[in-house]
Amino acid sequence: MAERPGQPTGIEGGSQPCLASFVWCGDGHDHNITGYPMWLAGAGVRPGFSWGATDDVGLKAVEGRMHTTDLHATLLALLGLDHENLTFNYGGRDFRLTDVEGSVVREIFA
Repeated sequence: MAERPGQPTGIEGGSQPCLASFVWCGDGHDHNITGYPMWLAGAGVRPGFSWGATDDVGLKAVEGRMHTTDLHATLLALLGLDHENLTFNYGGRDFRLTDVEGSVVREIFA
């Protein structure tokens, strides 16, 4: 971790205003699970780098989609932790934050 001081800092901007007439929207706004932006900095994140893209209105990811388990695995790797080794046993089964999936996306590393 000495090569990567600090910790990753991130902001998820998945809430978006929308019209209540849209079925997927409800009242006011909703969390956008199909294309949310996230800003990351520090702890080995490549500076000035952009991963993926959404459609013209920011509704759906069209390039560089990343599953939540991949995001968790990547954030843990930036902290110097191996997500596959972070398990706990419950009810006779090993569990981890990334469940049985999760791949570290090393393209965003500095």
